[in-house]
Amino acid sequence: MAPSIAAAMAAADHSPDSQLSQTAHRARLVAGWGIAPGATVLELGCGQGDMTAVLAEAVGPDGRVVAVDVADPSYGAPVTLGASADRLAAGRLGPRIDFRFGTDVLDPSVGFPEGAFDHVVLAHCSWYFASLGRLRDTLARVRPWARRLCFAEWDLTPASGDRLAHLLAVLIQGQAEAAGARGQGNVRTPFSREALLRLLPGAGWTADGGGPVDTAELQDGDWEIAACLDPAAERERLAALSEPVRQLVLSQTDVLRAVARPHGNRALDSYTVTAH
Repeated sequence: MAPSIAAAMAAADHSPDSQLSQTAHRARLVAGWGIAPGATVLELGCGQGDMTAVLAEAVGPDGRVVAVDVADPSYGAPVTLGASADRLAAGRLGPRIDFRFGTDVLDPSVGFPEGAFDHVVLAHCSWYFASLGRLRDTLARVRPWARRLCFAEWDLTPASGDRLAHLLAVLIQGQAEAAGARGQGNVRTPFSREALLRLLPGAGWTADGGGPVDTAELQDGDWEIAACLDPAAERERLAALSEPVRQLVLSQTDVLRAVARPHGNRALDSYTVTAH
């Protein structure tokens, strides 16, 4: 179903091949999690709905996906979150999806009944959190609402040398953010799989599965490298840093320019973790 799901996305009008590869990747994640027809799912960090659409297909007409994101619906380019959600809502998957933008589950006014969801899903959104502490608090907040956690993120350990450029781009952005230079990119708090496993028990979750996920067809390596090397973003990032951190980030950026290809940089692999 990946081609038909991808075609339903607004971003497919601009980059159909990229959208298909992103949709197919998420379809493999959902298949591995075993999300069944009729399930109820809370998705955190839904963004433009790449995972949302796949989840809606998986749960079927009798299931439900509540997709939340802290961002405003006007965020995003070349397609905003709101425009992408509107496109999905108007299609056959729309009745299964409840989009809630500008929603932070840590807000006391946001809540769901205990056991309201079969699954809570975070897919390639956890590095967007401002800190690991905020991620931990979020996972603890949703713990009573869902029976099972399905988590996916990039793996900081590069499996081969051609993934080093993506790793450098991620670490440069993460270091700048940690030093107080808030940039325009999405990467704020990159962390390892091991760090997640250390965090889960404190949030009330017990890991029970997961593994590596190949990402050879994804373009995220190129996207993060471009975001890191954008001249305007680089100037803004460096200006906000102290001199020692500025020199460290500047040197790493020099290395990134030297090792990155113009196109076709291989993305880091991903990993999944499930928990109960």
